[in-house]
Amino acid sequence: MQYRRLGKSSLVVSALGLGCMGMSQSYGTPDDHESLATIHHGIDCGITMLDTADMYGGGSNEELLSQILAKRRNEVVLATKFGNMRNPDGRFLGVNGRPEYVQQACEASLKRLKISTIDLFYLHRVDTGVPIEDTVGAMARLIEQGKVRYLGLSEAGAKTIRRAHRTYPITALQSEYSLWTRDPEEEILSSCRELGIGFVPYSPLGRGMLTGQVKTADFGPKDFRRMSPRFQGENFQKNLRLVTRVEELAAEKHCTPAQLALSWVLAQGQDVVPIPGTKRRTYLDQNLGALDVTLTPSDVRRLEEAFPRGAAVGARYPEEYMNRLGV
Repeated sequence: MQYRRLGKSSLVVSALGLGCMGMSQSYGTPDDHESLATIHHGIDCGITMLDTADMYGGGSNEELLSQILAKRRNEVVLATKFGNMRNPDGRFLGVNGRPEYVQQACEASLKRLKISTIDLFYLHRVDTGVPIEDTVGAMARLIEQGKVRYLGLSEAGAKTIRRAHRTYPITALQSEYSLWTRDPEEEILSSCRELGIGFVPYSPLGRGMLTGQVKTADFGPKDFRRMSPRFQGENFQKNLRLVTRVEELAAEKHCTPAQLALSWVLAQGQDVVPIPGTKRRTYLDQNLGALDVTLTPSDVRRLEEAFPRGAAVGARYPEEYMNRLGV
């Protein structure tokens, strides 16, 4: 395993983390037995960062991870997120960044995870009705209480990141980033590097599209991609043609399309730690193989020519979700 430091902090994690959301929601029916086996296998292979959130599965994802943490707490960096609120049936209720809720959410996560300290605590989405200084100030008090070690933001805009960082040092920013979602290159990555904040890309495989395994948009009723504009109609067909070129380049490198796409993300800098999600050991092993793929400057150039910034067709979330991003 290779390791990377998140920004200028003292937090060192595996170069690849493991996103755990799909084990409890968004990608079909959960299989807790295989999910737990996948996490154990990942830790055995050297993965140290596990990523979850209080909203994943209505809290069930944190409860799932508690079974791992009960046995292997000292082997992992546990990252969780708060701020997105849902009712028991899963309906989205809004974003909450109020100081009193920060404390409540943290304590609820600690209870579900059955641990005393969260390593990396993210604000999942920015609450535009609350000054970011107030939210981050409340998060900082959790560090004083010993309930949290490091702070993070997710899908925040550059101005918000700067204001938050002035309030208390932000260790990591988590945002979607891959060959087909290169928005952070406009100003987010440069801002993070200027401030010494690590960058943690989620969905580095384009929600499975960049693996080359998705050939039809016939997803099950519990699959988030049924609602995603990028997986619908003509958008899907155009995006599929883009992936064909990635498959061709992967064949030249004697690796899988997933490994090529992940290696491109890894090549964006030593401060970049992608967290591909999977709930199967087979795919986890495939993802780990990306660490053995070496890209030359020519490889990177050809990949970016084949999949230039803005080439993916369609918004990355349904319209009602897009206004919560990058604020």
